[in-house]
Amino acid sequence: MNPFWKQIIIRTTLRSRDKKSSEKKRYSDFELAKGYRDFFITAKRELKDFILITIGIFSASFGFKGFLLTNHFIDGGATGISLLISAITNIPLHILIICVNIPFIVLAYNIMGKLFAIKTAIAITGLSIVLATVTFPNVTNDNLLVAIFGGFFLGAGIGFTIRGSAVIDGTEVLAIFLSRKFSTTIGDIIIAINVLIFSAAAYFLGVEIAMYSMITYLAASKTLDFIVEGIEEYIGVTIVSSHSEEIRQMIINTMGRGVTVYSGKRGYGKRGETKDVEIIYTVITRLELGKLTTEIEKIEPSAFVVMNSVKDTKGGMIKKRPLKH
Repeated sequence: MNPFWKQIIIRTTLRSRDKKSSEKKRYSDFELAKGYRDFFITAKRELKDFILITIGIFSASFGFKGFLLTNHFIDGGATGISLLISAITNIPLHILIICVNIPFIVLAYNIMGKLFAIKTAIAITGLSIVLATVTFPNVTNDNLLVAIFGGFFLGAGIGFTIRGSAVIDGTEVLAIFLSRKFSTTIGDIIIAINVLIFSAAAYFLGVEIAMYSMITYLAASKTLDFIVEGIEEYIGVTIVSSHSEEIRQMIINTMGRGVTVYSGKRGYGKRGETKDVEIIYTVITRLELGKLTTEIEKIEPSAFVVMNSVKDTKGGMIKKRPLKH
């Protein structure tokens, strides 16, 4: 890279961290090198997110236009609401996808932060554009195949988008919000929403189509589970690092989450030498996992990180509104 542009990137990255300082600051070689490294870690993560979201958009679009639309089958969640309204009113799906998800984008901004809301808005807009402009073949008219494979491609699309730190179906954001408001589980909220959607489908489209649509939903859900490696709403993260204090401050100040710090010993070498170490434990939503791993990599790429699924939590900072990104 040209040294001039390299310096511009580094100084822009560092200045964005120090917005309160109005005077021009001189950075040491260490700060410049660290800023350069942080920029490329972030850029790499954003490029990965962009690729995953793009794959998700085209997969979901293929599920819609190649299977579900011509047979009037629906799915659960916000996509199901869009498909149901489209089947009843003949309003183009690409318009409904945006209109139905606008409230969820606003909600995502309030509870998940600005960056997540922007990515979600871009993902939903991209899905709408692809649905409006790209032609996909109608693969089959067999009801069972439509239900299974339509759900498969739609679930894969939603899953890849979640892996890219965004959503194209805002139901999960709504479920997170309602679970905090009414102190219930996210899974219960999603089930309640889908019961209403499929009941409406049975009334307007017929019981048979509603039953096939439930197969579509199950196929989409199982595929989504596979893509994002588990349906668990929360992830417990244990971090062992020689920079434990920096990571603790990052989780509190950047992620807006609480942490628990354990005193432990690290064993290594053939003789089993031990060294005192602080072990950090935190619980986050799976939508925040990508941001957390990126921030940890900025501080210490070799940190030992263990992630495990958590069915649900009560109390602590996990139920509180996180800081905006």
